[in-house]
Amino acid sequence: MNPHTQILQKSTEAYQLYLPHISIDTVIFGFSENELKVLAIKMKFNKQWFLPGGYLKKEEHIDDAAVRILQERAGVTDIFLEEFSVFGRNGRSEEVFSDYDESLWHKQRFISIGYYALVNYHDVSPKADELSDEFEWLDVNNLDHYLITMDHKQIILKALLTLRERITYKPIGYNLLPEKFTMTELQRLYETILGRSLNRGNFYRKIKNLGILTKLDEQRKGGAHKAQDVYSFNKEKYEKALQNGVNSW
Repeated sequence: MNPHTQILQKSTEAYQLYLPHISIDTVIFGFSENELKVLAIKMKFNKQWFLPGGYLKKEEHIDDAAVRILQERAGVTDIFLEEFSVFGRNGRSEEVFSDYDESLWHKQRFISIGYYALVNYHDVSPKADELSDEFEWLDVNNLDHYLITMDHKQIILKALLTLRERITYKPIGYNLLPEKFTMTELQRLYETILGRSLNRGNFYRKIKNLGILTKLDEQRKGGAHKAQDVYSFNKEKYEKALQNGVNSW
């Protein structure tokens, strides 16, 4: 079955299953090799990059729909997930389906609820379906290199701005770093998200004062540098810091 026919078939099914005019787009952030990345899907019918997204079932809670979509599209569960904005510019989605008849359900005007998720880059197992071609982690600092559909680039940038605002008063890292990490790796994550350098001494002091780290009885060699202590997050204290907030970086 060709992509055009599949779209028409999916449109017919969607009328029965989902609420009209409401969609969900998820910005899945991962961190690898000192780069912040976002997961995208290339669709067969137009070869453009889409954010993993989907629609809201008629009897479904919006947050539950976001969790379901993440599991179906990216194979991830039990992660940090937060709603961050709504996107409803007139004509934002219709143009993508300009080659289809006006009755196509997907071609109608959609207001999209944006969620961002923080995941361990290596734990994600994307799942292609009959309409998608491939998955790729896009570098958030090089989005112009990719042909990104509709307003999904703007959604990514809004999610990044939200993450940068959040990092000034809430801890970040539990979902983005591996279980064990060095303080240098944690600082690089913060600097990558913020897009600027942080003073090493001030960063170490603030993080340690939060009490969210557990120092492990091991070290990691760092090339020409001396061995560094290895840490993990204390989940209970991390969750408490999420509730109470932290001082701005």
